[in-house]
Amino acid sequence: MISGKKCYLAGCGGMLGEAFYEALVTQNQVEASDKNPIDPWLRPLDFRNSQTYEAAVQRFQPDFLFHLGALTDLEYCETHIQEAEETNAKAVKTAVQLANRIGCKLIYISTAGIFDGKKESYTEEDAPAPLSVYARTKYEGEMLVTKTAKDFLVLRPGWMMGGGPAKDKKFVKKIVDQIRDGRKTIHIVNDKMGTPTYTVDFARNCLHLLSLGKSGLYHMVCEGKTSRWEVAQAILSTFPEAKGIKVEEVSSEFFSGDYFAPRPHSEILINKKLKKEGLLKMRSWKEALAEYIALKYSDK
Repeated sequence: MISGKKCYLAGCGGMLGEAFYEALVTQNQVEASDKNPIDPWLRPLDFRNSQTYEAAVQRFQPDFLFHLGALTDLEYCETHIQEAEETNAKAVKTAVQLANRIGCKLIYISTAGIFDGKKESYTEEDAPAPLSVYARTKYEGEMLVTKTAKDFLVLRPGWMMGGGPAKDKKFVKKIVDQIRDGRKTIHIVNDKMGTPTYTVDFARNCLHLLSLGKSGLYHMVCEGKTSRWEVAQAILSTFPEAKGIKVEEVSSEFFSGDYFAPRPHSEILINKKLKKEGLLKMRSWKEALAEYIALKYSDK
């Protein structure tokens, strides 16, 4: 962990931003901002406005600039290409310029979605081949950092889980909502593979790298490759009220009307560099998922 540092967190209103804020705030001087500040510790700032972004960061003079926010809704990105480019790529250029000018380290969060899914799994050595507008713009942001930032840490997570009911917009929340809505049947895709990534573990492992002065590109996911089907079964098994629910396997085509953006078959990332350097702090996805549900979705 790091302590006594000045940390600016941009785009901090989501599930990952909350995990970073909670991991940093007790031992560091933290300023966090978001375009929709729903928490009292957030300042209003849209980092797509380069002037206000620059003014805020220049005033704070951080040791670490965490550029956390992104437009992550794949379908929205497909139909709002310019907004996706401005959010996921153009704003990153501003972050790079700011970090270089101030002389601080830039932390950028990429995604497993930048690969085409034709391989079973991917390490840091594999070449990205984005399929969607979201993936392409995120990869553009990643390249801006790796090619032009003087000091950076780029991290690629997998299927994110965290944030609880208020901030979780991902798979776990969608399954829990269906359980609590009294669904009699839940349809789960059987043709998508990946690596879940608990935001709490992700933030902690990132800060461990920063405490050691690490830079560069790392995959950072929970241990254990899995499928959407297996994750759904793990979630359902923790809720007594889910015992009577019928679960049906379907292909991704079943949801093609709602989820029309192209997605890779496999988003499995391997923590090759973390393991090689002895820096892996990520738990198994099953252990992390159980903790997440117990902390954020338990009625007890």
